[in-house]
Amino acid sequence: MQLSQYEGDMSAIDFLSLLVVDIVGQIHSVSLPRSYATDKVMKNGIGFDASNFGFAKVHASDMVAIPDMSRAFVEEKDGYRILHAFCDVWTTAGEPFLQYPRTVARRALEILRKSGLGDEAKMLVELEFYVFGDVRYSTTVGHSYYFVESSEGIGEEYEDAPRFGLSKGYHRLGPDDRFNLLRNRAVQAMEAAGIPVKYHHHEVAASQLEIELNFISLPEAADAVVLAKWIIKTCADELGLFVTFMPKPMYKIAGSGMHVHQFIEKGGASIFPGEGLYGLSQAGLSYTAGILEHALSGSLLAWSNPSTNSFRRLVPGYEAPVSATFAQGSRAAAVRIPGYLKKGEARIEFRTGDAMANVYYFLAAMLLAGLDGITRKLDPVAKGYNSGKETPGNTFPTGLYHVLRGLGKDNEYLLSVFPKELIEDWISLKEKEAEYVYNAPVPQEYELYF
Repeated sequence: MQLSQYEGDMSAIDFLSLLVVDIVGQIHSVSLPRSYATDKVMKNGIGFDASNFGFAKVHASDMVAIPDMSRAFVEEKDGYRILHAFCDVWTTAGEPFLQYPRTVARRALEILRKSGLGDEAKMLVELEFYVFGDVRYSTTVGHSYYFVESSEGIGEEYEDAPRFGLSKGYHRLGPDDRFNLLRNRAVQAMEAAGIPVKYHHHEVAASQLEIELNFISLPEAADAVVLAKWIIKTCADELGLFVTFMPKPMYKIAGSGMHVHQFIEKGGASIFPGEGLYGLSQAGLSYTAGILEHALSGSLLAWSNPSTNSFRRLVPGYEAPVSATFAQGSRAAAVRIPGYLKKGEARIEFRTGDAMANVYYFLAAMLLAGLDGITRKLDPVAKGYNSGKETPGNTFPTGLYHVLRGLGKDNEYLLSVFPKELIEDWISLKEKEAEYVYNAPVPQEYELYF
């Protein structure tokens, strides 16, 4: 995959690819030949049917996609030079569409700035994912199955091959690690597209990998995540491999999260370090309490873990947090304060989310939850969140229906940014997914009950 930064010369471009993000966080594209990508089009954008993206009704579906050239990069593919540009979406009345994911992320940052608490919300996102050499799945009235296979010891073909075990892959080196080439290619392409990367490595499970991005502002971090996922899948495809960001693609094996390290910056310095518990300031502690309170209600989890598969991962025993806790150095806590940081460097890591989230909505909702905690001066210790251990009063909701009900009840903190209609549409969309999954029998039920 050959990517590079755009240097402002349209004469060297064959096609302009306009990237639009849908309600679940997937990117879509429409391509314009260079002859049509005039200055007028670049300024005014092009019309499209937003009802196919999930965030507009059919009777009011005309929207306008306007390219944001600050987020443009060039791909050389099949002999063509393609300029990709993320788009903002406006209504035909000439106003930003308030439900559009990039608009939501940008408005959340504006709320932070208007509050006077900070200038930037800095986010570092970890992307965990699985890679398979083969994948098949099918569901009909008469059968239901999935099949995955990997050269790292998963599947019938590799039962007798040398392997390191299903849960001993953390930081493995080749030749045990079969996917270093994939990560190298993906990271190289990501950096060429302007995505800052901290490092990559093999994760705990066989065929499980991680690429960790670096700190950038919230709206840019969201763009970086959706673009990184596309790059990783494309590089895998070029190698004849399949990538999934599903939180739990296999039974009794580590799940994949999307951990987010974060802090609020004001005047060039973080407001989170202080003399309080774990080296946090009062603002840092209250921000943490706000996140945990709204996660415990289910409201935040409806954005950070918005799939039925998310709750296959959030179970005890696999380093996935199952309760509203925070602790220093604990990977079982929902919020971890890294123990290796020096004094004055404190930040927090929210470990509950996964990559099924629309990252724009997830990061925006998380920031608003934290700001709500600061505004209300919540004390996470008084609320019992600081044990780092599960207690009867702080266990997260256990399924998609439960967190959606929580969002329906606990959404006041979101309304400055999230339109009420978007919240209602999100609940409706995800309830349909839950109904589809929960109404179907699974093979384990045949083992237990047939």
